[in-house]
Amino acid sequence: MTQFNIAIIGCGNIARTKHALALSKMEQVNLVGFFDVFKETAQKLCDDFGAEGAVVYDNLDDIFKNQDIDVVHICTPNNTHAEYSIAAMKHGKHVMCEKPMATTVEDAQRMVEVSRETGKTLSISYQNRFTNENLYLKKEIDAGRLGEIYFAKAHAVRRRIVPTWGSFLDKEVQGGGALIDIGTHALDLALHLVGNYDVHSVNGVAYDKFKNQTETGNMFGDWDADKYTIDDSSFGFIRMKNGATIFLESSWALNTLDVGEAQVTLCGDKAGADNRNGLRINGVRNDALYVEEPSFYEDDCLAAEMKQWISALENGTDAEVTPEQALTVTKVLEAIYESSETKQPVIFD
Repeated sequence: MTQFNIAIIGCGNIARTKHALALSKMEQVNLVGFFDVFKETAQKLCDDFGAEGAVVYDNLDDIFKNQDIDVVHICTPNNTHAEYSIAAMKHGKHVMCEKPMATTVEDAQRMVEVSRETGKTLSISYQNRFTNENLYLKKEIDAGRLGEIYFAKAHAVRRRIVPTWGSFLDKEVQGGGALIDIGTHALDLALHLVGNYDVHSVNGVAYDKFKNQTETGNMFGDWDADKYTIDDSSFGFIRMKNGATIFLESSWALNTLDVGEAQVTLCGDKAGADNRNGLRINGVRNDALYVEEPSFYEDDCLAAEMKQWISALENGTDAEVTPEQALTVTKVLEAIYESSETKQPVIFD
């Protein structure tokens, strides 16, 4: 069994509750390095999850240059994803980067290029692909159960759950708001399940309607309007080259009761499916309408995601989430913002 020495860059909540928690349970993984701009945060994560002899680093170069470190997990603000991922790969490390891949298509494209140039495996963390219901649904789709999927909805809508801590409201750091934070998960899931990454065009609109509201009712408390530079809602209509369409809805704050994250509705010419309230597959059989609701044992999609990631490294294969797929997600997100600004569709090559 191959052993992998892994360093985590960015030791905040996502590193703690997702990456370190899942990786620490794997026999072939040693969490040996930690870095955060707040050293005490890195030290706490190291104390809780680090292997014997694990080190809290004072600077990133020491992690990149350490030849004993095989893999780096990037859990930092979005505008550093490309820089840190590229540096790690150029120093011989495999990289698992948090979503979104990058804040710009240019940066994401460079990440793909460096992965190819260095031969190092790069993947982006989209854990919702690995729930039991989505793994089951993907098998049904690949077996032709739904037929040709020509229409889909990707849902990522909250009523009043705007994250007000850290840099979430800072467009310069994050690259966007609800769209790039939670819309990215729903879009990745829809593209993955449909199995289609050939985008023809995108129409989009982004709103910041809640910026100046003083009575917010927000789960995480009120926000500072002067620091609110992001979209609270964004919507996109994506036309694929084969004529299929995907509607993406994403919001941190919307006056609606129809909420849900990382959910999809799929419509094929043989059957349809959605996971809005557990997995449901619908269609016609023996001239009668049917709805099937498969049931699943409780799952741990975070553990499943990391298991396939380490397995890919061990076997020298592509990770489930390829950088090319994540690049397409980034292209669509950027196109939605561009279309909103220009009030024109964005046509892909």
